[in-house]
Amino acid sequence: MFEITGDYKGARTGLLHTAHGKVETPFFMPVSTKAVSKFIGPKEMEQAGVQCLIANAFVLHLIPGHRTIKRLGGIHRFMNFKGSIFTDSGGFQMYSQKFLISTNQEGVMFSDPINGGKVFCTPEKDMQIQLDIGSDVHMCLDSMPKHGASRTKVMDSMRKTYRWALRCKAYHDKHRNRHLLFGIAQGGIYPDLRELSSKKISSVDFDGYAFGGLALGEPQEEMFKAIKIGMKHMPANKPRYLMGVGVPSDILKSVEMGVDCFDSRFPTMNARHNHLFTMKGRMNIENRAFRHDESPIEEDCDCHACKNFSRAYLHHLARTKEAVGKIYNTIHNIRFMMRFMESIRTSITEGEFHKFRRRFLAIARKSRI
Repeated sequence: MFEITGDYKGARTGLLHTAHGKVETPFFMPVSTKAVSKFIGPKEMEQAGVQCLIANAFVLHLIPGHRTIKRLGGIHRFMNFKGSIFTDSGGFQMYSQKFLISTNQEGVMFSDPINGGKVFCTPEKDMQIQLDIGSDVHMCLDSMPKHGASRTKVMDSMRKTYRWALRCKAYHDKHRNRHLLFGIAQGGIYPDLRELSSKKISSVDFDGYAFGGLALGEPQEEMFKAIKIGMKHMPANKPRYLMGVGVPSDILKSVEMGVDCFDSRFPTMNARHNHLFTMKGRMNIENRAFRHDESPIEEDCDCHACKNFSRAYLHHLARTKEAVGKIYNTIHNIRFMMRFMESIRTSITEGEFHKFRRRFLAIARKSRI
């Protein structure tokens, strides 16, 4: 269930009710593909204020196996995370040459790089995998075209996505229990195909709706155009999910358009490369300018790294390539994203969203954040 709790000129706050509690929207999900994020554990996620994360159902099907996770009590108990968990269907793996072999009307033939051999995944099988894993929100199996794909290929992926969505819904409705199911709209950056896919997916009564196939290298203006087109057709009383977007300035612009949730590896990937996020911009802690800097990464940040270590120490860890430095960087960037989303929600509630947006985007233009 989803309830809208506030609205300020299109930007909105809400509550997404899942089997594991209420998630305040808009929110950001760190990526935990294999039931863990790189260089940060579930407990550290909770301490950083993470309400919800996303794992990958297909990858977990390969290792350790969805039946193993079910036998061990489900993904929450398996990874010891008390918040809500989304699972992606595996559609994103269609973007990888390592995984994708072919697709047809029945489903997807994947290569199994972990165990060897091939795995054929139908919409029904994908739903059963996610049901066994026990996540709170399941994503329909979708066909995701590569960036720059021809109109013909994008149209084919859009048709498969819709047909598979109907099959996912039919199977899910028989077994769903307390699990939620989100449909995914495709269509690339072709305006008419994006509109058609959004209309078709929105005609099915899903618990939420996602924008798929974006943030894959297309020009930023094309991404926002596609979001604007899709937004016109997605039900206002259901959550809207922009998949794969984690750049704070992009999140801010999308919230303004009415998007409610996001996921991306962007913050953790930047942390591994020593790029730290602050409300004054992005810093590369490896730069010599921080060699003698005794201040924390960010003065008002309450994360473990900021409360305990100086920029000089984190600079030293980066220069000496100590793995613990990546841990502290990741903790900070995840906490930054949670504080950032908290600030967005507060600004909407207090009627200050556009002021917050204007101030942050002025910083973002200078520092690529």
